[in-house]
Amino acid sequence: MIVNESGGVPNRLFFRLFQTGNILQRQVQNEMGISAVQWAVLGALSREGFEGGTSFNQLKEYLYVSRQNLDGVLKRMERDGHVIRIPAPQDRRARLVVLTDSGRDFWGRLQDTITEFYRQALHSMSFDDSVSLLHLLKKLQHDMTEISLNSEEPEISETR
Repeated sequence: MIVNESGGVPNRLFFRLFQTGNILQRQVQNEMGISAVQWAVLGALSREGFEGGTSFNQLKEYLYVSRQNLDGVLKRMERDGHVIRIPAPQDRRARLVVLTDSGRDFWGRLQDTITEFYRQALHSMSFDDSVSLLHLLKKLQHDMTEISLNSEEPEISETR
């Protein structure tokens, strides 16, 4: 991509991503009464295979959020009875974040609202558009995790 003095397409792209993230935050809060991070935590902990919980660090890495942000969100969710932190069986000093029965019920009650949120958010995109966007965002996500501004030019993979 060619970058001109004003940033060009890359600048516009990243600004649109920034705006999109902020719109998502606002709309989730307004329409569902929870934060986008709470939504993500509920979704992550409700996945198959996570019934026994996951470590704080694994959850932080999975969601790409800061330790402070996740801790604050989990404290609110604990207060609301949606999650608990329990000692890990293999290391009693470590804690696992577990979705409570109340949290699972709350997540279940949100499903119709989430489906409608998705429908409205994606109404102007075809299925193929959505799949293409998903693919492109996954590529961008991967490339962004590889950023190291203290090194030479990144290698460009021909297999993508």
